[in-house]
Amino acid sequence: MTPIISVEKVSKQYRIGTQKAAYGTLRDSFTNAVISPFRRLRSPLVTRHSSLVTSEMIWALKDVSFEVKPGEVIGVIGRNGAGKSTLLKILSRITEPTSGAIDMYGRVGSLLEVGTGFHPELTGRENIALNGAILGMKRAEIQRKFDEIVAFAEVEQFIDTPVKRYSTGMYMRLAFAVAAHLEPEILLVDEVLAVGDPPFQKKCLGKMNEVAREGRTVLFVSHNMSAISKLCQTCVFLRRGSVAAWGETRSVISEYMAAADSITGYREWPDPESAPGDEFIRARSVAVVDSAGAPVQSLRQDSAFRVAIEYQVLKRMRNANVGFDLRDDSGVTVFRTLDADSPEWSGRGREPGLYKIECTIPDHFLNEGRYYLTLVAGIPFIKFSLNAEDVLVLDIEPPTSDEGPAGRLGVRRPGIIAPALEWQVHCSQQAGETRL
Repeated sequence: MTPIISVEKVSKQYRIGTQKAAYGTLRDSFTNAVISPFRRLRSPLVTRHSSLVTSEMIWALKDVSFEVKPGEVIGVIGRNGAGKSTLLKILSRITEPTSGAIDMYGRVGSLLEVGTGFHPELTGRENIALNGAILGMKRAEIQRKFDEIVAFAEVEQFIDTPVKRYSTGMYMRLAFAVAAHLEPEILLVDEVLAVGDPPFQKKCLGKMNEVAREGRTVLFVSHNMSAISKLCQTCVFLRRGSVAAWGETRSVISEYMAAADSITGYREWPDPESAPGDEFIRARSVAVVDSAGAPVQSLRQDSAFRVAIEYQVLKRMRNANVGFDLRDDSGVTVFRTLDADSPEWSGRGREPGLYKIECTIPDHFLNEGRYYLTLVAGIPFIKFSLNAEDVLVLDIEPPTSDEGPAGRLGVRRPGIIAPALEWQVHCSQQAGETRL
């Protein structure tokens, strides 16, 4: 079967660093003229090109090659900075590759970030028409899908309002509805669904399943391994801009989860500017600590432990949540816990300052195996300020004694968690009969 997408040795290089200084004021020019002789005395090697700061070239993608058959649903996974979004931007023709060739056959619908392709001054109705025209659809085709798009996005009341007045959630619902309903042969979806509320996320995943059953091709970038497993038969794992693995989804996810480069039980970001986060919040450190407060990477199943997080709030955040996801080595999320789970912090904002928080995981809770911790923070259903993926690894080992659930059974229990729960047993005997 002829591939609908063919990517051959695609590379993308970016220049990082400060470029030539912008034009200054008259006062700046006068000041520079006065102090420039002293600069030359201090550093005779400075030339007239000293306004150019040395920059560095990096490869966001390097020799990426793969083929996608019509009707396939391909998952694209990798850690932050692996090149996933760059790949989708090249496939969407937003940016050109530095080298390599791409062949795509059919109309392409893209949802790379909230409101991609929308004009803020146009209404929702006008943006639907504009996106349909960009895809090459006729007016009749757009009108046929219009009511379905509006109903899916749940923005009937605001369809004739300029989208610049939409909330983030409304913007995203309409953007996804347009991308999924205007019948492109190829649908490219980046992980914008992470900021939606759970019912909407479920609705979007259901729609992508429907699109796949209709025989259209989907490339889905996500950190949600559970969603990748459900939607995608094939998966590509990008690592430092190159294809590290390609093939059956379950095996690729296992390889992805095992590729824990230098991950330990403690992580610190001493430079606030390069730490995970945004203009509102930055991570400072995270650690798994034992009962004595020492950072650890492995623990016995019968040992309680704490996750200690330190973060800096730079601007006031309203109704903020900070916490972590714990995933197993197959990529399944075991649970998410947030500081807002504590009643005294539920619904509260965060004033600027340095925060230290801890969460206790009881003994006999996690099953044996390897787990990965991802830091998360943001405003519920609106904005992710922090999503530091797989920053820690934790190995849970079997207990050393016969005590505890695993020890009493002598084998590893099935399931991700293995809690020691309390049971009440009542026994009464009547005429030789035992009832429980």
